[in-house]
Amino acid sequence: MSNSINRRDFVRYSALTALGLQFLPFQGLRAATSDRIRVAHIGLGGMGLNHLNWFANLPDVEIVALCDVDEDRAKEALLQLKKVHPTTKAEVFTDFRHVLDRQDIDAVTIATPDHWHAQITILAFQAGKDVYSEKPLSYSQHEGKLMLASQNQTNQIFQLGNQIHAGDNYHRVAEIIKSGVLGKIKTVRLWKSGEPPVIPALTYQKPPSNLNWDMWLGPAPFSEYAPEKCHFNYRYFMEYSGGVFQDFWCHIADIVWWSMEPSGLKKIKANGESSDGVGDTPKWIDVDFKFKKLDLHWTSIPPDVPGAAGKGIGAYFEGSKGTLVCDYSSREIRIDGKVMNDIPEIPKTIVRSPGHQQNFIDAVKSRTQPESYLEYARSMTMPMHLALISFRLKEELKWDAKKELFKNNDAANQLLFRPYRDKWNLIGA
Repeated sequence: MSNSINRRDFVRYSALTALGLQFLPFQGLRAATSDRIRVAHIGLGGMGLNHLNWFANLPDVEIVALCDVDEDRAKEALLQLKKVHPTTKAEVFTDFRHVLDRQDIDAVTIATPDHWHAQITILAFQAGKDVYSEKPLSYSQHEGKLMLASQNQTNQIFQLGNQIHAGDNYHRVAEIIKSGVLGKIKTVRLWKSGEPPVIPALTYQKPPSNLNWDMWLGPAPFSEYAPEKCHFNYRYFMEYSGGVFQDFWCHIADIVWWSMEPSGLKKIKANGESSDGVGDTPKWIDVDFKFKKLDLHWTSIPPDVPGAAGKGIGAYFEGSKGTLVCDYSSREIRIDGKVMNDIPEIPKTIVRSPGHQQNFIDAVKSRTQPESYLEYARSMTMPMHLALISFRLKEELKWDAKKELFKNNDAANQLLFRPYRDKWNLIGA
């Protein structure tokens, strides 16, 4: 593809990116129509509108379709798009299959509830569309395997929406950990504080006329409509998600997988308590993971280690020569009694991101996988699914990493995949 952006605009855009402002609207930086990647957005709630805003302000993107099973949300998204692109010709849909049928769409973003991520991704791959999908990668462990198999067959591009990955802080933490300056790291601690909201009751009723409730449920078990479990609150019901733990796992586990590439998972032991009220995801959950060369611990409160206090989410790397604690935007290193936030002598070896969404668009153009590619995302996501199975069964589980099965535990293996509702098994799984 040719590049119609002049050098002055390129410099200006680069400066905005360096400041973390690459998603702000501005005038004067637009690629030629022939250079643009045509994008459709599927799922237009909170994160879906973020997708819309991010991609609408990329110079080499044209948004051509908007889709949500809630017709009102889709229409509201169109109004939002028109604030950025008043002359947009984007069409509105309520069934994502009509989006995938269109031949003039290069890529889709997915911000549906978790239980729809895998099927829409696979169907998009089969339709020749590249995918930028929100986290978590999938509802179940086995779905990740199906997604990767489909990608290997179709050679499509995939980016997981763990946007913090693109920030400079994670890049720098990864460089410091990989340098070996902390010595041998045998223990890492992750945490995320905060409990799910208490939902006192479900008020079953007829679905509103603007919502296709049957399609919202899709592959999940049938349930009568209750507004308390729809839209944002879906994440607090195990039928559709895994609560705070599933919502935030990949954002902080990401830095561990990037820095250390844990492998050879052997054991998972989760303890916790279900939410108060009618929600059934964890009110709190503590998990011990035993990998081949690493002990990884998750807690729902900050651990009692230097630098963790006051951080609602974080990672603590314990090395033989020093420690490092970080969250999304900060880091603190302790070596020989000295506390610092950087070690200038360690070179910058990881290419910085142009922005998470721009990285995806660049990958679509170059046909190379982006930063949070599918195989990486699947490896990072899998322990979270296994921990929730341990939480549900209330027992320690032994894992065969090569076979991707629990050892001598049929009940746990049955929870690796939830069969889809027949009507909405669109991939023959």
